Amino acid sequence: MRALLPLTAMLALSACGDSYKPVDVYMAATPECKDWQEGSRFDLPRGISVSTTPPVTLEGGGAEFTFVYFVPRGQRARFLSRDYNVTAPRGAVIAKAELVTFYQRAINSRAEIVDVIPKVPDMLVAGATADETIWRVRLRVKDKLPERFDVVPPAFEIALTEYPMRTFTYRYFPERKAYGLCR
Repeated sequence: MRALLPLTAMLALSACGDSYKPVDVYMAATPECKDWQEGSRFDLPRGISVSTTPPVTLEGGGAEFTFVYFVPRGQRARFLSRDYNVTAPRGAVIAKAELVTFYQRAINSRAEIVDVIPKVPDMLVAGATADETIWRVRLRVKDKLPERFDVVPPAFEIALTEYPMRTFTYRYFPERKAYGLCR
């Protein structure tokens, strides 16, 4: 009986990994994508998530995007690439967003104390001093963007399993004179 306990525990743990089902991997729910969204959050296994808000529209038709990753204590996620691609809706890459800043801080530390990273790192690793570590990436596309487009952050490997990332959908809202997330 005791010999079966470790096997039972391993099977139970492996079954937990299979229960993850990504929700809305492609953000746009309608072909028109006409509804403004204030933000979008995509949950991954092990309590890891990524969130974003509408971008800052730049003069000349470009935009700055911010993605915020939350990684709980003891967790890590490895990037499968380092590219944040801007694509035609469900289509080809039209631009690669340039990294402006990438920094981390523990959720319980003061906001002005951050470690700035000069490039997209290989992986995000939670700090040991807080329940969650925040990783914030700011990206820029200087060139004029089309009326509607997608931004595809790099996918992750978490606990030796590859997971897709949400494709975030944007369009230009003339009444706001700005790009925004759309659904």
